[in-house]
Amino acid sequence: MRPNRERRDAQMTIGYERPLYILAFDHRGSLQKKMFGIDGEPKPEQTARIAEAKGVISEGFERALADGVPRDRVGLLVAERSGAAIAERAKTQGHVFAMPVEQSAQDEFDFEYGEAFGAHIERFDPTFAKALVRYNPEGDPDLNRRQSERLKRLSDWLHEHGRRFLFELLVPAVPEQLNAVGGDRERYDRGVRPRLMVEAIAELQSSGVEPDVWKIEGLESREDCERVAEQARAGGRDTVACIVLGRGADDAAVVRWLRAGAGVPGYVGFAIGRTIWWDDVNSFREGSLGHDDAARGIGERFRRYIEVYEAAT
Repeated sequence: MRPNRERRDAQMTIGYERPLYILAFDHRGSLQKKMFGIDGEPKPEQTARIAEAKGVISEGFERALADGVPRDRVGLLVAERSGAAIAERAKTQGHVFAMPVEQSAQDEFDFEYGEAFGAHIERFDPTFAKALVRYNPEGDPDLNRRQSERLKRLSDWLHEHGRRFLFELLVPAVPEQLNAVGGDRERYDRGVRPRLMVEAIAELQSSGVEPDVWKIEGLESREDCERVAEQARAGGRDTVACIVLGRGADDAAVVRWLRAGAGVPGYVGFAIGRTIWWDDVNSFREGSLGHDDAARGIGERFRRYIEVYEAAT
């Protein structure tokens, strides 16, 4: 199979124009602590248990393929930690897949493998290198500057090496913003965050950060999705795409967000993780659900979200 880096054209056109439905399970620190109750560095047997759980999710992805989800529209998001074998298999099988480069569970973006970040990308050759970033344009300007500099370095390296960039943008409220809505996070999400997301994308673009795909927190209105997508494609970035991020929300919220984004020019799909697999994986971990049943449930839920998105489109 040809390396993913050779799939870019000679002009290094930024963007991604196909539908893209990602089953995300690159969770590291959050999964380790919240599901497995492990603080600090896991022991080898604990690492094996986490890898086994991720194997169930991977099997769920394969079940969805067997049940007819379109192979050329779906992909995986998996971390090297506890997921290296899954990433290697995804490459061998020709799947679209993404791998994270950021340190897990940190408020400030930095590279998980430091100066060796490029070597790790080259080793696995993912379709996308993914960065999760918490960036509020009205937040700490020094923090934003440091992050932008590192992200430009990543963006430049990926473009120079013919690789795609998946950017997961989170815009957490700063205290002043939360106080302005009486501490109501739902009001912040509905009334404040959409504007900040557009501003954040514009600031990052002006800093030289150029993702192919923006992974966007769910928005309640089509109009907000349109504004985000318009900014993502501003300045001649006509093929840059957006996908909906699940945020681990409940099913009803995820369905609303999918329907808001579906069909908006620039939106091409989603990347959903915990909402699809958390309950089944936790039941498998506890022993109340077998491997096959857990994988089957994950595959069915992944397929259902694809159907919801495509029906809304």
